[in-house]
Amino acid sequence: MMKKETMRIKSTKRIALDTVEMVLENNYMSQTAVPGQFLHLLVSGHTLRRPISIADVNKTEHTITILFKMLGSGTHDLASYQVGMTIDALGPSGNGFQLHNDNQSTILLIGGGIGVPPLYYLGKTLAQLDMHIISVLGFQTSKSVFYEEKFRALGETYIVTDDGSYGDQGFVTDVLHSVESFDRYYSCGPVPMLQAVTASLKDKPGYISLEERMGCGVGACFACVIPTDDAGGYKKICKDGPVFDAQEVSL
Repeated sequence: MMKKETMRIKSTKRIALDTVEMVLENNYMSQTAVPGQFLHLLVSGHTLRRPISIADVNKTEHTITILFKMLGSGTHDLASYQVGMTIDALGPSGNGFQLHNDNQSTILLIGGGIGVPPLYYLGKTLAQLDMHIISVLGFQTSKSVFYEEKFRALGETYIVTDDGSYGDQGFVTDVLHSVESFDRYYSCGPVPMLQAVTASLKDKPGYISLEERMGCGVGACFACVIPTDDAGGYKKICKDGPVFDAQEVSL
C-alpha cells in the first residue's frame, strides 16, 4: 500500500554524465517495494512531485536506491540534496513487474538511458529466483554508461551507445539478433525505443515500463494516460502502470 513517508538520504554521488545515485533510508518503503515501482518525491520549491524509479532495495539496511538524470530544475535541485537531509515521498507507487514462478527460464532485460535503473532490481530479484539473465543496455555515449558491472554480475550483458564510443554502436534493437533464445523480456526506456523493441519482439511474451511526466501520481488527474488496444480505452501510467503487458497498450 502506498504511503506518505519521510526518507533520509544515506548517500548521494554522480555515477555517470548528469546521472545521480541516491540511497534513501526508510523502513516501510524498503520492506514493501517490488521491482518496477517508483517513488514520488517532493522537491523543495517545486509544486509537482518527481517520479523516480526504484533501482535497488536493501531490506536488511532498510534502504532504497534511486538513479536519476539532471534534466530540469527539479532534478537539478534534488541532486543538490546532501547526506542527512530528508525527502517527503509517496510510495511505493504503481504496479511492478510480473515475475512469474518459472525458475531456470531465460530472461532478457532491455533498457535505455534512465530506463535502465528499474531493470537492475528486477534482474537481481529474478536471478535470486534462479532465472538466467541477459541484459541489453543502451546509452548515448561512453560517459553516460552506468551499472555495467552490476548487470554483468547477473549474466551476459551487451552495452550499446548511440555514437559507438563504447560497446556496440547503434540502438538496443541492433543487437537483439545476437542474443540467444529467451523465454520472456522486460523493457524500460523512451517510447521510441519501446516501440522498436515491441515491434522486433512481437512474437515473444514481454512487459514494458513507461517513463512519463506525472501530475498527482495517484490516478486522480489524468495527466499520464495511455491508450490501450481496446477501442477508446485508456490506462493511467501512475496507477495502472508504469508496467504493462507489451501487448496491452498502444505506444
